[in-house]
Amino acid sequence: MCVSPRVSLAAVGGLTHAMTAEDNPPHRDVVVGRLAQRQWGVVTARQLIGLGLSRGSIEHRVRIGRLVRLHRGVYAVGHSVLRTEGRWAAAVLACGPGAVLSHVSAASLWGIRATAASRVDVSGARTRAGHPGIALHRPRSLSAEDVTVRQAIPTTSVARTLLDLAAVLTARDLERTLAQAELLGLVDRRALAATIARANGHRGAAILARALAAGVDATASELEWRFLTLCRRSGLPEPRVNQWLTLGGGEEIKVDFLWPSDRLVVETDGYRFHRGRLAFESDRARDARLTVAGYRVVRVTQRQLESPEAVIDTLSRLLA
Repeated sequence: MCVSPRVSLAAVGGLTHAMTAEDNPPHRDVVVGRLAQRQWGVVTARQLIGLGLSRGSIEHRVRIGRLVRLHRGVYAVGHSVLRTEGRWAAAVLACGPGAVLSHVSAASLWGIRATAASRVDVSGARTRAGHPGIALHRPRSLSAEDVTVRQAIPTTSVARTLLDLAAVLTARDLERTLAQAELLGLVDRRALAATIARANGHRGAAILARALAAGVDATASELEWRFLTLCRRSGLPEPRVNQWLTLGGGEEIKVDFLWPSDRLVVETDGYRFHRGRLAFESDRARDARLTVAGYRVVRVTQRQLESPEAVIDTLSRLLA
């Protein structure tokens, strides 16, 4: 398990002390490699100097390829083919003490919103110098409650990340991100309220507050999201999303959408997860158990949602 880059420098001091106390200390490159392994393959010049390397030694290792310069004062050890976490760690280290991963990059680290952006979002840096490949954000305030460490990378908390995203995402994308955070069990309402309260004029504060007041629908897939959007745009009653039903004998079944008073269930069928004989047979057996329990089951496919008039008509009749 990696450790925080900000913690590593303190650990380096202890490691250097231990080296001087040993009769046969490990080669410095071995120690550098161990440090890099804990930091997603990257190190800083300050850490290298703390390990006893001189500026000249660092430049020599750059020339012969043992170190690969990523940013000013930040190097990959041995090669430059880094995982995404390595790129994130390098960007945070390049921006100095107090810097944390933020915005879209932080959302990707938390697993609540994927990104293909080439630039890394970093907030809270004390330096005003720019770095290629880094989008530097300078928030008015970033309190201790707004930052944490995840997978060895200093980053904004989930609540702060959502606040920052609220200022840059569309309403739909923000709702999807909130829903994903809800699914992962990362939404803490008290933390979100506290983050909004101390936002000090942050552009995303009012937007995030409205999104939370509107409620979060934890749709698990793009197909489910499209179906829920269809219900809302067509004026159909709002269904409950991803609900557990207890059937006879205590069996519990999770359904995609439920209208409880009408005992109507809609299951969205994506080809990826419902193809094959086993899935076909399992779905039909499941529908039969729901029918025996008194529920009407309608299955909606991705192709049906491309021309949804028939779906709307069917549901309107069943919910009349």
